[in-house]
Order: sequence, then structure tokens, then C-alpha cells
Amino acid sequence: QYATTGCSLTLHHTEKPKHEAVCEYRPYSCPCPGTSCDWEGSLEAVMSHLMHAHKSITTLQGEDIIFLATDINLPGAVDWVMMQSCFSHHFMLVLKKQEKCEGHQQFFATVLLIGTRKQAENFQYRLELHGNCHRLTWEASPCSIHDGVSVAIRNSNCLVFDTATAHLFADNGNLGINVTISMC
Repeated sequence: QYATTGCSLTLHHTEKPKHEAVCEYRPYSCPCPGTSCDWEGSLEAVMSHLMHAHKSITTLQGEDIIFLATDINLPGAVDWVMMQSCFSHHFMLVLKKQEKCEGHQQFFATVLLIGTRKQAENFQYRLELHGNCHRLTWEASPCSIHDGVSVAIRNSNCLVFDTATAHLFADNGNLGINVTISMC
């Protein structure tokens, strides 16, 4: 199905649907969580789409930044999104708050590369929360935006913490997460 965009595999018809679901050459969906954006396009068009359709997303330059999630006490499911640009690539930083069990909310923080799975293997990220005598750190390889935030959460490829932990590190309802991107 994606031969016109670069896929050169020839598969038996029974293997084709499974491959098409994960094919690197399939169109990219809008990676912005928490929106009902139906945009699809090439990898090269993702950043242009984000800058024009999702203007509220802030982009910071550099390998070391602070991702500030404001008003973490907002009720219900909430997504905070920011972009980080370094090493000639763009990374989407996501903090997602959702209810896991009756009244029990969890936070999920992860980094996605605006790029392919193969490109994502070249990077590592570190998320750090700092507080009075406390530090919480998570290190991992970013996922590709082809996989998305839900796959990162489903595979536990993210920093997970509960509301009590969020409050331990928050300052007046705002949570600062130090984000460091490095090359492998």
C-alpha cells in the first residue's frame, strides 16, 4: 500500500495488514495529544503542521531545558505539550494526566522524536524532577511519533508518578521537569 512513498517490501497477502500497521512509510498522524486533529502527512510536513495548526505549543532550543507544566491541579484528563529542538531534530515533550482507577490519577511523562523509529534509536533522554531533598529521574530512548504517546504509556516507556508525587515536586501547582536530550 505504501510503495508510492518508499516501501519496497513484497509480502504474502496474509502478512500485508500486519506490516502496513507499522510500516515506516505510512503517513504520519498529527502527534499532538489531547486534540481531535485528523491531519495526516509526510514526516517532513509534521513540524510545519504543528507550527501552523497548534500555535500554542512552545519550542525551546537546546539539549537541556525545563518543561514547565502549569496548573497540574486542573480536574480531569489534561495534556501538557512542548517541543525541544537540538541535534538538528525536534522532540515532543508530553506530560499526560489521566485517571487510572476510581479517583486515582497518574501522570505520564515521555519524549517523542519527530522522526522514524530508526532515528529515535540514536538518542537518549533524561527527565528529572527536583524537590526539597528529593530527586526523581527517568532515562530512556524516545519513541518515534509514529508510535505516539499511547504506545509509550502502554509499553511503560515513560516516567509514571501519582498525584502525591506530583505535589511533592510542584511549586504552587506548577511542575518543572528538567529534560536533557543526548546522542547515543
